[in-house]
Amino acid sequence: MLQAGVCRGMGSPLNGHLLDRAAADWLAGGPVKALMAPWEDADLKTQMADAAPLRLIGSWHELALSGDDPATAVAYAALDAEAIWAAVSIAMVERRERLARFMAHEPQTNEVRRAVALLGGFLEIAKATGLPLRCFEIAASAGLNLSWDRYRYRLGAAAWGDPAAAVRIDTAWDGGAPPVDARVSVVERAACDRRPIDLADPVQRRRLKSYIWADQTERLARLDAAIAVALAQGTKVEAADAVDWVRARVTPRAGTATVLYHSVFWQYMPAESQAALAALIAEIGGRATAEAPFAWLRMEPPGSTTQMDIRLTMWPGGTETLLAQAGAHGAEVRWFGGNPS
Repeated sequence: MLQAGVCRGMGSPLNGHLLDRAAADWLAGGPVKALMAPWEDADLKTQMADAAPLRLIGSWHELALSGDDPATAVAYAALDAEAIWAAVSIAMVERRERLARFMAHEPQTNEVRRAVALLGGFLEIAKATGLPLRCFEIAASAGLNLSWDRYRYRLGAAAWGDPAAAVRIDTAWDGGAPPVDARVSVVERAACDRRPIDLADPVQRRRLKSYIWADQTERLARLDAAIAVALAQGTKVEAADAVDWVRARVTPRAGTATVLYHSVFWQYMPAESQAALAALIAEIGGRATAEAPFAWLRMEPPGSTTQMDIRLTMWPGGTETLLAQAGAHGAEVRWFGGNPS
């Protein structure tokens, strides 16, 4: 029921309703209980950390998107909560193994709208250094936010990006604008993920889409547009551990600003991996110079919250700045520009 409230609060009454029904079904010993068996003895913290409720509703949405279960597909197309529940109640029995296989894989999202929260950081880096950017993203999923500079953004009264861009991102922007006059040139981009999504594979594309909430049609359309951009650009995400990949790939280079960035990733790493990566980032920063600066840009929750901090640390110097706060999906951004009040 906690996740149901989160979904409602983040603009998905459909999933809020479905998860309420799922919670009641679990308590009654219905088919939801069998699918949630891997978490039967887990405490609430573990269930939420594993995103178990999101795995459940993602499995239903994926089934609908596949067209393999016509009743589920029709109900989702109509966004009819009661029809969806009726259809998936049957599917959870008849297609239990398929749904369970889907749920065994941790959720992977690639929320394109998060780019609007990160954009201000890229602009600040470009403005401060006056150098072209080398952009390295970790935990990049399908790599959709590698193309952040190919999108069009509305930032309150300001705008940035190609007016003809296929991907258009707006948000509820509060505060002044980041330096939209900064000269931006991305001369290198690369990404890694422990289990990257291959956008050339329609099954993997469908899995990615299944975690976009079905009643948030604007998010679904934006995802489709971003996938088209990534496919056209030949975007690739390397399969690698973040610490190993950063150690091998990321180092300051003269004449460029090297940027390491990530979003909603840190909390999912084991503590020892967090410590190793933080130490490695500091070591890379120690090698930075005025001619070869290094920046660490991230969008991460400060604790157990859906509110995200956007922080930027720049070397030489290692100065950390809280640039903004944003919702988990980037639907709202409060811009500080380093001056939180």
